[in-house]
Amino acid sequence: MFGPGDLRLVLLALVAEQPRHGYELIKAIEEKFGGTYAPSPGSVYPTLTLLEELGQVAAATTEGAKRLFEITEEGRAFLAENKAAVDGVMERMAMAARAMTGEAPPEVIFEAMHTLKAALRFHRAGWDDAETERVRAILVRAAREIGAGETGEGDGE
Repeated sequence: MFGPGDLRLVLLALVAEQPRHGYELIKAIEEKFGGTYAPSPGSVYPTLTLLEELGQVAAATTEGAKRLFEITEEGRAFLAENKAAVDGVMERMAMAARAMTGEAPPEVIFEAMHTLKAALRFHRAGWDDAETERVRAILVRAAREIGAGETGEGDGE
């Protein structure tokens, strides 16, 4: 469900909202997916341990073996430095949640996706900071418009 590093970002962002136990984090993610998906404890708890080892969260023992995770200043700094990635994974998660309860797109949409991937792969203008930001903004805007069902300007043809 998540790409490399995505679960780490999601857990850190959720702990930044409010301190939580591991089980509460699993339930929060399940809620974001409308009940259609929940990460396994076998992926959540090792990721929380990693975040703790990196100094991005701190855990306090409460109620027996339960640990309450809180974000640290290092964790807040990491989230701030990776805001675009955090926003992206949250948007992908919301899109996946909608897709899990909806229908698959028509074949012509898959063809358009392959064309977009080819355009990115064969991009020849170079990838300086300005060009990277320009393309990123186009892709994010398109994803938001598609996710919201907006049409944008023109018909794109």
